[in-house]
Amino acid sequence: MILASAELWAAATNCYVIAPERGGHAVIVDAPPDVDAVSGLLAAHDLVPVALLVTHGHVDHSGGVAGITERTGVSAYLHPDDDYLVADPAAQLRSLFGFVPPGVEAFAPPERYIDLVHGQRLAFAGFEFEVRHTPGHTPGHCIFVVEREGLVFSGDQLFAGAIGRSDLPGGDFRTLMASMRTQVMTLEDDMRVLPGHGPETTIGRERRVNPFILEYLDI
Repeated sequence: MILASAELWAAATNCYVIAPERGGHAVIVDAPPDVDAVSGLLAAHDLVPVALLVTHGHVDHSGGVAGITERTGVSAYLHPDDDYLVADPAAQLRSLFGFVPPGVEAFAPPERYIDLVHGQRLAFAGFEFEVRHTPGHTPGHCIFVVEREGLVFSGDQLFAGAIGRSDLPGGDFRTLMASMRTQVMTLEDDMRVLPGHGPETTIGRERRVNPFILEYLDI
């Protein structure tokens, strides 16, 4: 198996590609607004993408989707509860920075996303991705569980030693922790957590040392 990643754009967002072997088909998880870098990650392993899974609609995870889909022809998948976020990336950036940086028009969504549905299982490139809807960071946030390989792409739900922000528009702390309790911490301890930012971790490690899980998981 090939599992490659790169920290891209201003937010150092992790973009992942997963493939059974070099030169084969691959799945992209999250597309920061750096299309050339995402393409380079694929080219480094001679991979051909067959799907693009987006954990949530924040621009640091979705801003490159339109460019990738246009360049490769792949379909992109996003939960419909985040449609409003990808529809207006300028509003997102205005809420974060108080102004709209130049070039935001390049972050516009593709012509169409395919809707993610909680509980569905998507088969791409020889892998099965279980979709778990985990609202709280955003209304449509999802994680992707690849059980056979012991992987969970956690987006901005769970990080090494931290959790996703819930103070941005559409976020809610109690909802995030409910998602953590019912959809994330039900996974086995040895599952590798591949987050949207920062280093990988495991479910077991976060169960033992993550201060948010230790203090707030039962609220």
